[in-house]
Amino acid sequence: MSPRTLPGPSDHVVVVGAGLSGLCAALHLLGAGRDVTVVERDTGPGGRAGALDLEGPSGTFRVDTGPTVLTMPELVEEAFAAVGERMADRLDLVALDPAYRARFADGSVIDVHTDGEAMEAEVRRTCGPEAAAGYRDLRAWLTRLYRSEIDTFIGANLDSPLDLLVPDLARLAAAGGFGRLGPQVARRIPDERLRRVFSFQSLYAGVAPRHALGAYGVIAYMDTVAGVWFPRGGMRTLGAALAAAVTSAGGRILYGRTVAGLDRRSGRVDAVRHRASDGNGDDLDRLGCDAVVLTPDLPVVHRLLGRPPRRPVPLRWSPSAVVLHAGLDRRLDATPDTSAHHTISFGDAWDETFEEVIDRGRLMRDPSLLVTRPSATDPGLAPDGRDLLFVLAPCPNTVTSSIDWPRVGPAYRDELLGVLAERGWGDLSSSIEVSQLVTPADWAAQGLGAGTPFSLAHTLAQTGPFRPRNLVRGLDNVVLAGCGTTPGVGIPPVVLSGRLAAERITGPSRRRSATTSPPWSRGTTARDRRVPTRP
Repeated sequence: MSPRTLPGPSDHVVVVGAGLSGLCAALHLLGAGRDVTVVERDTGPGGRAGALDLEGPSGTFRVDTGPTVLTMPELVEEAFAAVGERMADRLDLVALDPAYRARFADGSVIDVHTDGEAMEAEVRRTCGPEAAAGYRDLRAWLTRLYRSEIDTFIGANLDSPLDLLVPDLARLAAAGGFGRLGPQVARRIPDERLRRVFSFQSLYAGVAPRHALGAYGVIAYMDTVAGVWFPRGGMRTLGAALAAAVTSAGGRILYGRTVAGLDRRSGRVDAVRHRASDGNGDDLDRLGCDAVVLTPDLPVVHRLLGRPPRRPVPLRWSPSAVVLHAGLDRRLDATPDTSAHHTISFGDAWDETFEEVIDRGRLMRDPSLLVTRPSATDPGLAPDGRDLLFVLAPCPNTVTSSIDWPRVGPAYRDELLGVLAERGWGDLSSSIEVSQLVTPADWAAQGLGAGTPFSLAHTLAQTGPFRPRNLVRGLDNVVLAGCGTTPGVGIPPVVLSGRLAAERITGPSRRRSATTSPPWSRGTTARDRRVPTRP
């Protein structure tokens, strides 16, 4: 049976939010012949993948406020292709090699390559031949998971749990996708360090590896097998490119407008009311529509709808994060600790870290940190002779803890800088020219549920058909997109959510399966893959 589509006319669709899900939904709708207007509260596109310019004495540091790299760019390519465009004409993507550099408490370092041969050699060098054989097995398992999930579980509209009764899901179950991720990785990988490399991603899905479904190994597939990319000019260029494609295809984007309400008649929304986001003037503009795509975080969506959905169990939110954006007055020394685009700095603690952040609502005693140095790949993001850093520390959300972030935040920032100094990054605090600290209190002020940018946790009760649906009970012409609905959190799922929302309006589209390599990566390795620049 085909997934349900919205009844009635859908000539003019209003998309609320110019984040990645909203922009991708707009492109798929435009490609299907719909008239589209996007209403965005901010002054530019991108949503959580936004932009921040920090002005220092030496010039401008061009900060990305959200995701730091792009995985599965072929899904973005599908959105461009919907309106007859090529991603290569809008974005210049550089393949990162290594995708990550993992540094451990004992001082050892493992570079994570997405090319299989290069990674096998790295594992053999650092962990021995038994671990290399285990890596080959793990890579094959992650690939099987992805192929079983992408078209029928992650990339499909599901109307009920019965929709899971398809051959791919049987293969997923046979592969251990409904077991636990941590044990699945551990039985293939003898080295504790490698186990962390291939399972830490579950934290951003809101679940510890020992509790996460094996199916979420697909996140590790995206990070460690499929390839990791960075657009020249920063991740901000992704939203800008999608928005440019929307307007080129005839869509409209209204920036600086906050949606204040939805006008309803006979079980349908017939207009979206919006006002200036800067608060200048109280007049509401009324924008008529035939259908609506809502992409804000769930608390904002529920406020617009007037009620949360009925669920047998309460929503559970993912952990949050403290993020430090720091513009340095110097370039970092090119040491193994500081030279990579992405460094994961693991503390000695592991299981305790997940318990502290997820269960106990405490800050990490022995933190594991993600340190991103985008200026290593694109020096133009910082003034000449300067560097730009992004330091992310997982932390409790505002539901599981009552941390006074205005008071605790500055002290925690200093603590994190001290940890990095002990781990080989040197005295960063004396080199910071300009910075901005983002805490769960700031995420909450932006309207993000529980003060987390990672939205709902991917528990079993919030996965697949059990996640909040992209259809709205009681309204025949409203559909949701974004990380709070299906399929979930991260750029690939969010991009897919835009397409799935559009298909609720237009019906399924004809498209290339995401299990095949896109033309621009075919026949290349992780070391030399690059989307061609425009001629």
